[in-house]
Order: sequence, then structure tokens, then C-alpha cells
Amino acid sequence: MSRTLAGPTDHVVVVGAGLAGLSAALHLLGAGRRVTVVERDDLPGGRAGRLDLAGYRIDTGPTVLTMPELADEAFAAVGDSLYDQVDLIPLHPAYRACFADGSSLDVHTGADAMAAEVERFAGPAEAAGYRRLRDWLQRLYRAQMRRFIDANFDSPLGLLNADLARLAALGGFGRLDPRIGRFLNDERLRRVFSFQALYAGVPPARALAAYAVIAYMDTVAGVYFPRGGMNALPRAMAEAAAAAGADLRFGQPVTRLERSGARVTAVVTDAGRIPCDAVVLTPDLPVAYRLLGRRPRRPLALRHSPSAVVLHAGTDRTWPQLAHHTISFGAAWHSTFDELTRAGRLMSDPSLLVTRPTTTDPGLAPPGHHLHYILAPCPNTDIGPDAAAWSDLGPRYRDTLLRELERRGLDGIGAAIEQECLITPADWHAQGHAAGTPFSAAHTFAQTGPFRPRNLVRGTENAVLAGCGTTPGVGVPTVLLSGKLAAARVAGAPGRGGPRSRRSRPSPTTTVPGRTGAVSPSGPGPDRTAPASEGRAG
Repeated sequence: MSRTLAGPTDHVVVVGAGLAGLSAALHLLGAGRRVTVVERDDLPGGRAGRLDLAGYRIDTGPTVLTMPELADEAFAAVGDSLYDQVDLIPLHPAYRACFADGSSLDVHTGADAMAAEVERFAGPAEAAGYRRLRDWLQRLYRAQMRRFIDANFDSPLGLLNADLARLAALGGFGRLDPRIGRFLNDERLRRVFSFQALYAGVPPARALAAYAVIAYMDTVAGVYFPRGGMNALPRAMAEAAAAAGADLRFGQPVTRLERSGARVTAVVTDAGRIPCDAVVLTPDLPVAYRLLGRRPRRPLALRHSPSAVVLHAGTDRTWPQLAHHTISFGAAWHSTFDELTRAGRLMSDPSLLVTRPTTTDPGLAPPGHHLHYILAPCPNTDIGPDAAAWSDLGPRYRDTLLRELERRGLDGIGAAIEQECLITPADWHAQGHAAGTPFSAAHTFAQTGPFRPRNLVRGTENAVLAGCGTTPGVGVPTVLLSGKLAAARVAGAPGRGGPRSRRSRPSPTTTVPGRTGAVSPSGPGPDRTAPASEGRAG
């Protein structure tokens, strides 16, 4: 059993209505706790926020959902169901990969469809290698999920279990690039199953093979898009929490925590004081540690993941070669990662993600118009240009990216843009994200599992952290799990309180902005050009 908070935990204040905070709130409600959620934005979502711009409904964070069963687990804690509340559309293909040589590959999550596509793309030997790789990815996931990903650690000794031996036998502690190369010879295919390591902030050549579990989520488990955009998920979670009795307070930045010795006794917002028995903090680590007034000692400073420049573009046309998700790979590969993680330079030959959500949900744009999300990884502000430099660099880099996309076949994209929002590391920095990156601490070996910043903070008896900076890490599935793990630190392992049935719920104490028929206590938020951060406190 992992450690739980000492003392009373009847009333828990969750700081932040992002995915982590809402997951924690639902699991805590299911365990019988009284829950208050405070969020400085006027809408739920945090990093998975929404920007309304002249008829375009823009997701400011994640663009797809994988492992929906983890979100459903949070709904189930209060007797609800994700699938009753959110219309999930499976994506076929999950991705389209386009390469510098002009070739392209549709990435399917079904085994037979993907094997056929790989055979068309690279021949029967590679298709057979793909089937072996798929089997390995499935076994790798089973070896990691229960005891390494969905797990609280009190010390590195928690790693010593039977699944550690299984993970080692699968080659999980080797390097990712060579391991993928055991199954696939085609260098283009190897990219498709290893680029996900960048999500974890580590180049494929240096990442542990265990991080191929991200490729499992992206290429095997299924990829989905909620109708109405990704922000539909946190809106539905907030509504489920309100229906289960949570007190949701939007538009209320947290200014400080009151303490009595080692215990937090109240959360103070600009609207008043909220007494509590325990608190779950979901802001990025620097903000959470500032509120707590203490930062855990580490032998080495945290290393942060690369950041990203994102251009949200509402256009009067689109390009048929784009799928919902299109990865446009440059010719360069290893040098690109060196630029992002060591040299601190912008990619000289960029690999880009272009998302066209209106492929799946045309209602996200005005009739006859289209929405495009262009993401370019870039160095974080620790090793690359600082936040101040991006005021001039951002617009110039935006133009560079559009010229590159024109060169790669998106003719006239610059002229087609009617509405846009450019997000750079300066925006992430302004939202309180360390090193100007929304992807938090990199998943190096020394920052993974029991070595990642703990969700319990020494010197505070009744505070728990959640979000991508703590256990288990970055990404929608893991952030949802971080909320569940935080709730387990408060209330013990799931099952003690049991889910509450829909019929037994008390009346909601608030309504949820952004849902049909709901009214925000602070009114709708204005259009924003800066990204929302998960669980922002101040």
C-alpha cells in the first residue's frame, strides 16, 4: 500500500479545473469526500482549453484523445459514463505521415488495416515486422501499466516487482531507436513508431525503449476526437462533478494557502477564503511550490521538455492531402533532435504536426471554412531563445513555417488565413510554465517513476500534487491518471468509498460554463490569445 494523507480529509479543495484536477475531483467524490474546485479561468479545461475566435472554436491544447477508458474511469467513480456524455469519433486514419521524398503512409490502429498499409508502403517483410512490433508494444504496455504508470511510488524500492523483470526481458531498459529497428528496417517507418518520444522530452536515440508505450497508445489502442473539440471532455467532466455535488468556482485565481504548522488550513482566492482539510494542487510545479512555500531538494535541477510554437489558423479553404492529423517529416531526423534538446536552435529542417479538426467536426468553423492547427516543436527557454526574444522571433517564425508548408504542398495557405492565434514559448512562460514549455519536466530516467517529482511534498501533511509535472507524467492519459493517483493519496485506493449512484447525488452547487443551459457565475470569458494552463492558480 502507498502512503495516504494523515488526519482528516473530509473537505478537499482542488486547485485547477484542468484534466488532472477534474479527474481528482471525480475520484474524490466517488470516495465520499466533499470537493471544492477553484479555477482562475471562466471555463474548465486548463491546458485542454478553448478559444472562440470569430466563429472558430479552437482547442488550445491536446488535439485527440487516446485511452478513453481512463477518462471513463473518472466518470464511473460518480456513477456516470464518458460514453453517455461525450460523442467520441474514432479517427481512421489516426495519422497521416508525409515524408520529404514525397511518400505518405496512413497510420491505422487496426492490425490488419495497418499491416496492409505497411505492405503497400514498404513491402511484405516490413508488414511482418509491423505485426511483431505490434505484439511487442502490447506486451510492453501490459508490463508497465499497473505497476509503473498507474501507480504511486513512495521510494525507488517500489520498482522491485515481477513486472520489472518482465519489462527488462522485453528490452524496456534499452534504447528506443535500436529496439524499433529490430522490427522495422525502413527508416521512415521507424520514425512513425518512435517520434512519440519527443512528447516525453527525450530524443528517440536517447529514450528508453519503455517509452514505446506512447506509440502503443497512438498506434494500437485507438485515437478519438470528441465532437465539439477536445474541450468537450473537461466540460463534461466538470458537469459530472457538479452533478455529484462538487462546488465549482470559476474565475477565481488562488492567491495563497493558509497554513497551521505542516497543514494547509485554507485556500485563499481573490474572492475569499475556503477552509479545507486537504488540498490537491494541479498548477505547473513552480506555481505549486510557490503556493506551498517550499521546493523539494533534488540532487540535479529538473530538465524540461522542448516547447512548441502553435499557429491556430482559420482559413477559407483546405487541402485534400491533409487528414485529421498529418505529420510532415523533414528530411533531417537526428540533427533535428539535437537542435531541439542540446543546441537550443529552431529546427533547420522542421518536422511539423498539422491538425485539421474540421475534417471530423465541421461545426468547429463557420460553414464552408476550415480550422488548422500547426505545431512546430522548438527549444524551451532554458536552452533556446528566452521569453522576451519571442516577441520579435514569433511573427518571423510564423512566416517561416507558412513558407515551408507552401513548399510542401499547401499552396496558398498564407493567403487563405482569415483568423489566427499564434502561441509561442513566451505565452507558455506567461502562464507560469517552467522553461516556457507546456510539456513540463522531460521523462529522462532520473525524472521518471519514483524519480519524478513526487505527488506528496515533504513538509506539508495534507497537500497532494497532480498534473503533468508529477507522477506519472506528460500526456492526456497520464494526466488523467495523475488525478486518480492524487485522489488515492487522499482517500486510499479506489473502492473504499465506492462510486455513488446517479440517483443518490445531491443537487449541483454550481453550473458549468460552456455546457448547454449552463451559466458561469462570473460570466463568459473573453477571446484569448494566450494558452490556458492546466489548473492555473494565479
